[in-house]
Amino acid sequence: MKKITILFYGLLMSFIIVAQEIKLTSPEELQQKMEILESEITKGKKWKISGYIQTQYQYGEKDASLKVGSPNENPEASFNRTGIRRGRIKFAYEEGVASAVFQMDVTEKGVGLKDAYLNVKDVWFHSLNLRAGIFDRPFGNEIGYSSSRRESPERSLIFQTLFPEERDLGVMLVLQAPKTSSWRILKLEAGLFAGNGIKPETDSKKDFIGHLSVAQTIGSEISWGSGVSYYRGGVYQGTENIYTMSGKGFVLNNEASNKGKFSKREYWGIDAQFSWMSILGITQLRTEYLLGYQPGAIGSSKSPNSSSLPATDMYIRNFQGGYVIFVQDLWMLPFSAVLKYDWYDPNTKVSGDEIGNNETSKTDLFQNTLGFGALWKINNSLRLQAFYEINTNETTAAIERMKKDVKDNVFTLRLQYKF
Repeated sequence: MKKITILFYGLLMSFIIVAQEIKLTSPEELQQKMEILESEITKGKKWKISGYIQTQYQYGEKDASLKVGSPNENPEASFNRTGIRRGRIKFAYEEGVASAVFQMDVTEKGVGLKDAYLNVKDVWFHSLNLRAGIFDRPFGNEIGYSSSRRESPERSLIFQTLFPEERDLGVMLVLQAPKTSSWRILKLEAGLFAGNGIKPETDSKKDFIGHLSVAQTIGSEISWGSGVSYYRGGVYQGTENIYTMSGKGFVLNNEASNKGKFSKREYWGIDAQFSWMSILGITQLRTEYLLGYQPGAIGSSKSPNSSSLPATDMYIRNFQGGYVIFVQDLWMLPFSAVLKYDWYDPNTKVSGDEIGNNETSKTDLFQNTLGFGALWKINNSLRLQAFYEINTNETTAAIERMKKDVKDNVFTLRLQYKF
C-alpha cells in the first residue's frame, strides 16, 4: 500500500506539472489560425500544375528521320526507335490582373525550356491582354493547337520548317471583346518577336506577327472558325553572296554592301476550322494555306534557330504549302479515325528536272505527306495513338539521289498520359 500510495502521488504531481505547462488555445488564437489556414488554401488555388508524357515507338524506312532516338545506324535497312517524344510539366500562377506560365520539356535527351511568359489583363474594358516572354507565335491555327490534343503525331512540315519549336521571344497584344459582347467572336493577336525561336536573340531587328480570327458556335452541334495571318521580318545576311530566283535558276548578287543587311522574310496565311456533332459522332475538318518569301541556305529552307548569326550564303525562295486534316469520332465509342494531307513547296519557281541546275538543289524539291491513323481515348487522361505517314518527294534527273522517291515512310505508336 505504501508503494501504491507513493506511485499515485508521483503520477498526480506529474499531471499537475504538465497541466501547468500546457497553454490552452483561446478563441481569438483559434480564429487567427483558421484565417492563416484559409489564406494558404486560397493561395494554393492560384497555382495550377499540369502536363503530359508521350512515350512512343517508331518504325521508319531506311531514309526516314524519326523524332525519338538517334539516326539510322544502317542506312541500307529499315530501323525502329523508342523514346519519350514529349515530357511536359507546366506551372501557372494567377493573382489579380496578372498571371505567369513556366513550362519545361523533360525527356531522355535532357531538359529544355518551352514557355516562360507573363500575362497582364486590361482592368478597364476587359478586352486587352499584354503577353511578354517566350510563347507560341500567333500565326495560324496549328501552332497554338496543343501537342496533347493534336490528332497527328507532329505538326505539318511547312510549320516545322518555317516555325521551328513553334515559340519565339517577344511581346504581344491580344484584343477580344468581353464574353457578354456580340463582338466576342473576333480576336486579334499582334506582336513583335526576336525571330530566332527560343534561342537567344542575335540581332537588333524585330519581326512582326499578326493573326485576326473569327470563331462561333451555332447551337450545341456546330462550331466554325477562320483566320488570316501575316508575318514580316528579316534574316541576317552573313556574307555578301545573295541568290535570288530569275527564270528557272538562282542569280548571284555579291555586292560587298550586302553583308550585314537583312533579307526579307514574309508570310501570308489563311486558316479554317469546322466541327459538327451528329449521330455518327463529332466530325472535324481543319485546313491552312501559306505562301510567301523565305530566306535560307543552299541546303535548307528552315527559319533561323541558332545561337549565332549565320555565316552562309543566302538563298531567297518563293514558297507555298499547307495541310488538310479530317477527324471522325466513331459513334459513341472512344475511337477516332484520322486522315491528314500536308504539302510544302519550298521553291515555286522550279519543278521536276529543272531542279539541280542553276544553283538549285534538293532543298527546292516539293514534298508531301499522306497520313492516316486512329486514336483510342482510354479515359480522360490516357490515350493511344497509331499513325502511318507516307512521305513523297518530287524527283529530278539532275540529282542522282533524287531520281526516285526517297524511302522515308514512318509508323508511330504513341501512349500519352495527361494530368
